[in-house]
Amino acid sequence: MSDGASHPQRPRVLVIAEAANPEWVSVPLVGWSLSQALREVADVHLVTQVRNRDAILRAGLTEGDEFTAIDTEWAAKAGHKLAERLRMGANRGWTTVRLIESLLYPVFERAVWKQFGADIKGGKYDLVHRVTPLSPTANSLLARKCRKAGVPFVMGPLNGGVPWPKEFVAAQVKEREFLSFVRDVYKLNPFRRQTLNNAKVIIVGSRHTGSEIPEALQGKTIFIPENAVDPQRFNQPAVPYENGPVRGCFIGRLVPYKGCDMLIEAAQPMLEDGRMTLDVLGDGPELAALKEQAQTLGVADAVTFHGWVEHQKVQDVARNADLLTFPSIREFGGGVVLEAMALGLVPVICDYAGPAELVTDETGFKVPMGTRDQIVAKFRETLDSICQTPSQLAPMAQAARTTIQDHFTWSAKARQLRQVYDWALLGTPKPEPLSGHIAKLASTA
Repeated sequence: MSDGASHPQRPRVLVIAEAANPEWVSVPLVGWSLSQALREVADVHLVTQVRNRDAILRAGLTEGDEFTAIDTEWAAKAGHKLAERLRMGANRGWTTVRLIESLLYPVFERAVWKQFGADIKGGKYDLVHRVTPLSPTANSLLARKCRKAGVPFVMGPLNGGVPWPKEFVAAQVKEREFLSFVRDVYKLNPFRRQTLNNAKVIIVGSRHTGSEIPEALQGKTIFIPENAVDPQRFNQPAVPYENGPVRGCFIGRLVPYKGCDMLIEAAQPMLEDGRMTLDVLGDGPELAALKEQAQTLGVADAVTFHGWVEHQKVQDVARNADLLTFPSIREFGGGVVLEAMALGLVPVICDYAGPAELVTDETGFKVPMGTRDQIVAKFRETLDSICQTPSQLAPMAQAARTTIQDHFTWSAKARQLRQVYDWALLGTPKPEPLSGHIAKLASTA
């Protein structure tokens, strides 16, 4: 590794992102977006799984020069088949899926080392950054090999494992999340401590994940949320509220823990008397039950179910809303909250996990976690207050958009990570967890 005096202005970074796809959402979109943003501050070569190859080529990257696709489909397909048998239903048992993926992930890293090990040892790269998997249960074979080669290994953002609220055990069972009852067993895996010890920097995407890093390693751990917004994809500001009903919007998979049923029940009085309307963007096993609920409560005319909407087209519907009404009880990152804020929607969320780390009193409303009845009551109270004084939304909407523009674009994320790279490579002071917005949240947590 070069010293501070001779280190190049743009570090040469091998980015490992097994999941990185510009045409998908969730973790693959994070892997893709972050790896591409990093090209603004470093010379990046992306290493990903072959399933992403065609989409990356369509996005304009040159194979061999800008990215390499590693073919471990034989293992991935076997893992997918096993996970489908064990998860007991589509859109359920995600902890089971993550476990299978984590057990098979070392196959991918072995293939990466086989192809890039000589280059890493030969000094072709100044730093190796593993972006995905995000799961902290996915250990790394590369961390030890990179440390032995004298090349800093950065891992993260790691995120996941937010505990199910004790008030929602029934939803946990309905989601087939049986393994989440014993998830903490992963901390006993000796390869986990070995991975963390060998990493130069550990980036965590939530304070919960940060709390699971051993105390002795907190000095090399930094909090940077994994999600950000593509300003090209979310570039149509919401239509400002003028008069008439307040427009709420729910965006997400229609599964029990997302809480859309709680939202409809909470909003019933406002939907019924015409003070509010609701758009629901998403599909899932709860769709039929939610439509029946709206019909039974007499608010079907005020609730529009749009079904599944392509990610690129979400803003076309969402920009017509005033609020993101999102009572999910278990979100790791909360990317949908950032995307809504980028449009100028004011979020109304549960004060728990990822979304709660992104929303302040200046940008949205946080409803205390509790039982289902308590959440419904507090959501109803909050929505009623908003409908009584909708003029309060305009300054909050502007504050939300400013927060995204200043701190939560992918370019802003890349600048934050360049500070992390300099910390790892040059020994510069450890960066702040995040400037401004997140630092304020962290200080009040």
